[in-house]
Amino acid sequence: MIAALQKISKYYTQPSSSERLEVLKEITFSLEHNDKIAIIGPSGSGKSTFLNILGTLDIPTSGTVFIDERDVNSLPADELAAIRNRFIGFIFQQHYLLPQLTLWENILLPTIPIKDKMLKKESQGHARRLLQQTGLEKFMNRLPAQLSLGECQRAAVIRALVNKPRLLLADEPTGSLDRQNALNLTQLLLELSKEQQTALMVVTHSAEVAGKMDIIYKLNAGTLQRMN
Repeated sequence: MIAALQKISKYYTQPSSSERLEVLKEITFSLEHNDKIAIIGPSGSGKSTFLNILGTLDIPTSGTVFIDERDVNSLPADELAAIRNRFIGFIFQQHYLLPQLTLWENILLPTIPIKDKMLKKESQGHARRLLQQTGLEKFMNRLPAQLSLGECQRAAVIRALVNKPRLLLADEPTGSLDRQNALNLTQLLLELSKEQQTALMVVTHSAEVAGKMDIIYKLNAGTLQRMN
């Protein structure tokens, strides 16, 4: 088991009243090695909240999050940060490449906390192989403004995979792309996650993107339902 949620609930209290907005309602879910999962659902249904809780970027109101069979609520901050950096890769709708850094420098950002010199060198070699594999090596010294949106998003995929995470979480990764680039990026995600034996979860509004995954879940009214 890569990750699991046990009776996860999340609610917010409206600032102007005592009314409680329930986003997630006692969701229990597990993610296995090499799973390729899509999460679909209407806007505002809590898809991003669900993903952020699974990725330890957000804290549930109640329930337990397990990553690699460890209860993350019981971990100190430095261990939790290490899990995010080494165990989980994140991709978002916007690529969030830093404009003042080259593509190569952006891709290597997740390697900065690595203290082990051999491990850091291994990650850098892996980054270069991914650049070659995706056709981006010739752009490695360019700034993001000198690249297309599709190229920037591919670079974001490489950045997420540079430390060889076991879990890759993608929140609307194709939302800013046209249909063809969206399909190309989806195929890249599937190929690289399979190659690296990484579990993949994609939150998407696109039925076409969701259909490329092995398993589809729908999140609606705070509950999660498997669709296939």
